[in-house]
Amino acid sequence: MDEGKIRDVLRRMPYGFYSITSHDENEDNAMVANWISQVSFEPRLIALGLQKTSFTHGLVEKSGLFNINLFLKQDAEKIKPFTKSREKNPGKMIKAEYSLSSESNCPILDGAAAYLECRVVNIYPAGDHDVVIGEVIGAGQLKPGESDDTLTLE
Repeated sequence: MDEGKIRDVLRRMPYGFYSITSHDENEDNAMVANWISQVSFEPRLIALGLQKTSFTHGLVEKSGLFNINLFLKQDAEKIKPFTKSREKNPGKMIKAEYSLSSESNCPILDGAAAYLECRVVNIYPAGDHDVVIGEVIGAGQLKPGESDDTLTLE
């Protein structure tokens, strides 16, 4: 097995660049993620690869809810405050501007172009991550745009 070739081919796969937000009791959090895909039309299900050791994982597991915030390419700077882990940047939500969504009560980050609200259906172990399956229970479009306008990881 040639690890270099495998890595090079995996890097050619396009990934979105999103912020996952979560809420539990009096705790809100936002992190970036790129392993997200719709996996069912009926019901509408999303698969999210979530690192087991992340602060967000604990909030999502406990509350059973999360949001996916989508950004436009032109707004890439607005997602940058959430690229560091809660451990490395414990005060990131103090400075963050956001509102809470109606269905999940999770943050909708200022500057997001759209969001999906999800309720956890299942969590499956997958190596150093878990695959979280969420049913979409709400959504909002905050700025006009198409899929080509959405921020992706280069």
